[in-house]
Amino acid sequence: MMSSTHRLVGALVLAAAAPAAAADLGSAPRPAAYAPPVQPLSIVSEVRIGGAVQDPGSAERNTNNVNGEVLFAKPGVSLDPFWQAFVPRPTIGGSYNFGGRTSYAYVGGTWTVDLFPQTFGNVVFLEGFFGAGAHNGSTGQKAFTPPGFNSLGCSPLFREAAALGFRITEHWSIMATVEHMSNAGLCSNNRGLTNFGGKLGYTF
Repeated sequence: MMSSTHRLVGALVLAAAAPAAAADLGSAPRPAAYAPPVQPLSIVSEVRIGGAVQDPGSAERNTNNVNGEVLFAKPGVSLDPFWQAFVPRPTIGGSYNFGGRTSYAYVGGTWTVDLFPQTFGNVVFLEGFFGAGAHNGSTGQKAFTPPGFNSLGCSPLFREAAALGFRITEHWSIMATVEHMSNAGLCSNNRGLTNFGGKLGYTF
């Protein structure tokens, strides 16, 4: 009876020791399942891509742009939600003109407000942007402006933009956009640049 018990105990000990022996022989244990972090690893709030028609009423008409934009999370300025709502999301972006006309990059802030949230359920929103943009278009005197270019006077310029948007899902949204760049009369010429288009956004 004791010998049978001893044999049973010995078999259980060998079975328990087998995985460790296998690991010693080079069979690595299986890795634990991946778990996403509780907090996001990025400070990016949203990324957007879109297109626009270049200033239809100007010398740069009949050309089109592609636009990309990154919006960062709001900095924590106030603990009061009312005042924090006035804090913009820092924004960087750029626009490339396929017709070889004025392309530009910009930096500034974007303010977003939901329109009639009780009625539309936080689906429709309005945005405003203000900042500065550097461009590769025509600067200096109007007499030296190349054909097909707007006389923008100088670089950088002020940039203002607005958008009317619709949230398709929690993450995806679409926007109709208008943007304007000019120097506010601070340079020799101020023809400016006004583009109309749309964007698709993904919110993290």
